[in-house]
Amino acid sequence: MTPRGKRTTGRRNSTVSRPEKLLFAEDGITKADLAGYYRTVATRMLPHLRGRPLMMERHPDGIGGEGFLQKEIPGHFPDWVHRAELPKEGGTVTYVLCDDTATLVLLADQGCVTPHRWLSRADRPDRPDRLVFDLDPSGEDFTPVREAARGLHGLLDELELPSLPMTTGSRGLHVLVPLDRRASFDDVRAFASDIAAVLAGRHPDRFTTEVRKKARAGRLYLDVQRNAYGQTAVAPYAVRARAGAPVAAPLAWDDLEDPGLGSRRWTLADADRLVEDDPWSPAPRPRSLKAAADRLRRLRT
Repeated sequence: MTPRGKRTTGRRNSTVSRPEKLLFAEDGITKADLAGYYRTVATRMLPHLRGRPLMMERHPDGIGGEGFLQKEIPGHFPDWVHRAELPKEGGTVTYVLCDDTATLVLLADQGCVTPHRWLSRADRPDRPDRLVFDLDPSGEDFTPVREAARGLHGLLDELELPSLPMTTGSRGLHVLVPLDRRASFDDVRAFASDIAAVLAGRHPDRFTTEVRKKARAGRLYLDVQRNAYGQTAVAPYAVRARAGAPVAAPLAWDDLEDPGLGSRRWTLADADRLVEDDPWSPAPRPRSLKAAADRLRRLRT
């Protein structure tokens, strides 16, 4: 028999130490439950992780304890875990690359509740293949988030850019655009800022690009700051360190018509439902920003 806490994952043996340890004490969710969730959703999740540096959000004592964010791969990680050493100001950081199910389960064993991924891949870290808009409400009302996502969807359609919505499992939504890795982070963020400015200009009473909270006056902030080298965004299907273990779940655009939709609609308990259908399939072809930037300039003149 396979020893308790140990599972054969591909060609690796992934051992979950102390599988009975509670990570979500109020919900009775153990480390084994977390590892089991990630094992179940691996087929959907791994395509969104492979080749990308990760920042680990670790809660080794459970979400009620002191958690921390970790970029550098721990020295005790096994040699078979893929790595990428990338430059930072004044040095380098060696990141985890989660390229297989065994690594995903290992992360869960290490108390990594939530993996946050780069918007670029390790082979071309300065060339993002994702642009992200972070729609985070000032309160608990989800209506402004839904409205902002719809507005972005329409504007991106005008620019002939495909877009993908996702709950964050926290408070809001992410809207992502697949890119062809030709543009730099600076160019991508400038482009995203221009889009946000157009949407805020169309609906100045509802949306804003003001970074200062005091200047937002209750309007939803169209955040594009994650579009930068070394920044991360929560990975699709990642569990969040919140009561109920909500997850970041990919959506179809029609899902936004559901009045009951919220950012924490899906949880760890929905693993089987999440793998039944992929709302982002077929994956849209990555696009160049050049033609879209030309169309955006025409919209602004």
